[in-house]
Amino acid sequence: MLTSFSTALSALSANETAIDVVGNNLANLNTPGFKASTVSFYDLVTQSLGAGLGSTQVGFGVGTPVTLAQFSQGAIQSTGGPLDAAIQGDGFFVVQDPSGQTLYSRGGNFQVDSNGNLTTATGEKVQGWTQVNAVLDTNGPIGNITVPVGALEAPQPTTTMSFSLNLNAASTAGPPPGTFSTSIQVYDSLGDSHVVTATFTKTATANQWQYSLNFPNADLTAPGTPATGTLTFDSNGKLTSPLATDPPPVLTATGLADGASDMNVTWNLYSGVTPNITQFSQTSATTALAQNGSGAANLVSVGLSDGGRILAQYSNGQQVVVGQMAMATVRNPDSLIAAGDNNFRLSSRSALPAIGLPGTGGRGTVLGGSVESSTVDIAREFTNLIVFQRGYQANTRVVTTVDQLSQETINLKQQ
Repeated sequence: MLTSFSTALSALSANETAIDVVGNNLANLNTPGFKASTVSFYDLVTQSLGAGLGSTQVGFGVGTPVTLAQFSQGAIQSTGGPLDAAIQGDGFFVVQDPSGQTLYSRGGNFQVDSNGNLTTATGEKVQGWTQVNAVLDTNGPIGNITVPVGALEAPQPTTTMSFSLNLNAASTAGPPPGTFSTSIQVYDSLGDSHVVTATFTKTATANQWQYSLNFPNADLTAPGTPATGTLTFDSNGKLTSPLATDPPPVLTATGLADGASDMNVTWNLYSGVTPNITQFSQTSATTALAQNGSGAANLVSVGLSDGGRILAQYSNGQQVVVGQMAMATVRNPDSLIAAGDNNFRLSSRSALPAIGLPGTGGRGTVLGGSVESSTVDIAREFTNLIVFQRGYQANTRVVTTVDQLSQETINLKQQ
């Protein structure tokens, strides 16, 4: 009978632990990326009573409960935050705490610190790959992701340009001859813009036009030489000369007044093998312009896109991938130990993590502008709370009953 005290006390302790676990789950109901824990009870070794082995067995109570984090998928909640991220599938974000310890997290509330490092909400540095010298090498070792803060993007001088246009087949050589002009803005090595004018003049030869590409003389230290030539079309209005295999025209600008490098701009008459210029009986008009240069641009914003890519957007409209988040998978995630701040660390039972790009090697995908909600089910937790409360109350009655029986036994001795 005296063992009933320790048996009931073990149950009280076990149910108290279970209630603590439920309380922690409920406390983290709204914690992004939190994984709810479950409680597993185990009985203690039993003793056999009587002559027959195992004929009468009485247990010694319940052992210390084992808690297991359930790494099930939480609901994906859209936040619109530029640096928020959620994992859909297996895997963890890789972070590093101030002491240099590598931790693993499912929480996706990220921000940028004063040094430009991508960090968690509690200051751990997110690990991945950062662009170096305009190259993003995801085959190298991971490190802190650094985003450009207040960076100025260098200008890109124009090296190619194109016009998509139609020349009116009804135009004549005159007098006066039929003409059409269009212009395009190009950039030099210092980021200054210049307007290149293209003039097309109908010749006396059927289906033939003369062109002239001019750089503004005011932008040059000496008058420049235009690029000239002829365009020939067939009876269907298709460009036949120059051919797609012929060298394209090149406009050269030397001695720029602003001190920039000399420019050599290639005029692409074809997109692959398709001519950019046609000759139909329609009003001459330009439908599209293209060139590959840009002026110096200020950083406007930094955001996290799907796939864990860090995008920097500049004032010229360009978006540049400046970083890539890494992800890790652990074969037995239930062996991880909670380290606080939505982080986990490896235990002696944990398999070595496999680190790579999101969406590869069994790793889940990363969704930008979202966070993963907690996996706590409030209805289930309240049910468990009631069950554990009843278990605690029942075992307090065991203690009370055994105490009363002990008093009765003592009273027999006194009589």
